[in-house]
Amino acid sequence: MTTFEKIANILKDYINCDLDDIKPETTFESLKIDSLDMVEIIMNLEEEFSVTVEDVSEIKTVGQLVEIIEENRK
Repeated sequence: MTTFEKIANILKDYINCDLDDIKPETTFESLKIDSLDMVEIIMNLEEEFSVTVEDVSEIKTVGQLVEIIEENRK
């Protein structure tokens, strides 16, 4: 499973939507994920991927989040 697929599945479960609704260009705003939700999601992802994500406020799309996770895993 790719990083994107793992993140998409976590988001799908968190917001209870179809997996088809989540693409790299999908914005968190379009998924109705606010800043408090984002912090909780990031905390879960940090645990899942054993990484630290510094500036959550700059992340606008699922693709950006995938890139940040992948960069921090190296």
